[in-house]
Amino acid sequence: MLVAISVAAFAGSTGAERSKVLIRDITTIAGVRENSLVGYGIVVGLRGTGDSRQTQFTTQTLANTMQRLGVRVPAASVRVNNVAGVFVTASLPAFSRSGMKLDVTVSSTGDAKSLEGGILLLTALYGPDGAVYASAQGPLTIGGFSAGAAGTSKVVNHPTVGTVPAGAIVERDLAVDISHLTVLSLMLRDPDFTASTDIANAINKDFQKDVAVPVDSRRIDVRVPQPAVVAMPAMISRIQNLSVPFHASAKVIVNERTGTIVMGGDVKLSPVSVLHGNLSVEVTTEFNVSQPPPFSKEGQTTVVPEVNVKAKEAPVSRIELAEGASVQELIDGLRAIGATARDVTAILQAIKSAGGLRAELEVI
Repeated sequence: MLVAISVAAFAGSTGAERSKVLIRDITTIAGVRENSLVGYGIVVGLRGTGDSRQTQFTTQTLANTMQRLGVRVPAASVRVNNVAGVFVTASLPAFSRSGMKLDVTVSSTGDAKSLEGGILLLTALYGPDGAVYASAQGPLTIGGFSAGAAGTSKVVNHPTVGTVPAGAIVERDLAVDISHLTVLSLMLRDPDFTASTDIANAINKDFQKDVAVPVDSRRIDVRVPQPAVVAMPAMISRIQNLSVPFHASAKVIVNERTGTIVMGGDVKLSPVSVLHGNLSVEVTTEFNVSQPPPFSKEGQTTVVPEVNVKAKEAPVSRIELAEGASVQELIDGLRAIGATARDVTAILQAIKSAGGLRAELEVI
């Protein structure tokens, strides 16, 4: 099945509304980003669905945890049916303050069957520099389940991955003082020299002075007036709420596995004619038994394969696209000739090679 999606502006909007976008929607602030955290811990309280005794790191972790709590148990005698070793991950947002709550994701590292009903014990979360930035603990929420007995089981989604909503507490204050910045750098999500220039022009027009300079296709530097007339957060908010012209990129994305094709509204085609036909070859083999005549002394019963080859060629389908043909005309033409997802991929690549597709073609 072919699913074609054309990305275009809303028909009910005016031309001015369609061509404008807020700076906040297409840029980020340089240096303002999330940081990844990871830790290793154990989930307890499982109903016999934890790791097996062959998972040695879970056994050692449980023995070490109990020893820290004053209970000495030999690792060889520990049973981990109700325990699972897990990796805990989280994203630490920018300007995090000590005491903030974070959501964490818990993933089984051993051979546990399910984490349903488990509780994550206190786990330290480390940053890329090896320092502890948060600690996580709490009951898990599972988006699936696993049940069964006597060789029959039913599994829904991934019962070995769960979340702990607001289960982590930030231990370090990572807030950055931006009040003393002299240059504010905006980073475009998609590099574009035209968009970079438009953003700089919009900022200079709003401040009525040349404070913004496009450095390249992705970065725009904004010089902070000294002394600052307004606070830095207010200045950033003022800049982010400015509108600039939006230039949609002409791009076609094809996912052959799912049969999905996404085309930008600005995709145009040059005059092109497409001839498309199908050739199918069917090969079948039938096995027949050959027997010698009755009372034959030299004959032998053998199995003789009989191969039949049939070739069938469908009539050639043809579509013609005029100069400046739109996405909708291309979609209608491909539907008319009954093209499949695989056919469309080959047709689009051929049109691109012939210079008829005025867009970037990306196959994923």
